[in-house]
Amino acid sequence: MQLSDAIAEYTGYAASVRRLSPATVRAYRADLGDLLAAAGDLSLREVDLELLREWLWVATQRGDARSTIARRTAAARGFFAWCTEHGHLPADPALRLVAPKRGRTLPKVATAEALGATLDRLAARAAAGSPLSLRDAALLEVLYGAGIRVSELCGLDLDDVDRERLTLRVLGKGAKERVVPYGTPTARALDAYLVRARPALTTDASGRALFLGARGGRLNPRTAYDVVSRSLGPAVGGTAGPHTLRHSAATHLLDGGADLRAVQEMLGHASLGTTQIYTHVSAEKLRAAYRLAHPRA
Repeated sequence: MQLSDAIAEYTGYAASVRRLSPATVRAYRADLGDLLAAAGDLSLREVDLELLREWLWVATQRGDARSTIARRTAAARGFFAWCTEHGHLPADPALRLVAPKRGRTLPKVATAEALGATLDRLAARAAAGSPLSLRDAALLEVLYGAGIRVSELCGLDLDDVDRERLTLRVLGKGAKERVVPYGTPTARALDAYLVRARPALTTDASGRALFLGARGGRLNPRTAYDVVSRSLGPAVGGTAGPHTLRHSAATHLLDGGADLRAVQEMLGHASLGTTQIYTHVSAEKLRAAYRLAHPRA
């Protein structure tokens, strides 16, 4: 079933069966229509928790009221619960969806200096360490250097790495393929992992997976989350996950003068509006510097 068809059917159900007020049905229809726009050409089954969280986060960045965010969360949870109950989905992607806290409107971003120091320290430690430490250093470098999602990282195969051109072939949302560049530090970390660590981790279960777990199978996203949280927390002064590295990569690219549409292409955003949020992060840094430095601030 198409996402648009499911939304139309659900809002009809909300009005005729649940007997929600006309105003609530109109609001839910508008909320789910906005979700449809954010999903681009994804099918109903391709919408996942990460996309739903990003959709709420964009609304928060836009300055939507707390009550609006709560209503959007309720609309999405009700819609996907209905889809699951009626057999349109095998599992409910909104089961763990909660509204973002209003007090934290900007994404958590590590400074380029703090992040660089952290990655350099991990690389030095990995040089004389275990295969897993080399893997972890490469994992962090790829997440930041290429700005990819954790699901995309865990889905990478050996054939997806072009070590001559320094690019990755990434399969993103909606099975859309894109080619993403990475830099020299990421290349060094990847080469060290591929030469010295992956052969030691490889088992019959490895297949062509690029990143492997401790038992030789394809790396699990949960393990990647744990690696990032453990390694990056001190650099951002709190908890951190793979999306922190993605946020940081996007912000640092724009701070450095990268074209907005080029960043959109690199991140694999369906909508330019999602990428534009990062210009708000950079603008906030500019305002902070202005307030501190300008004599007429």
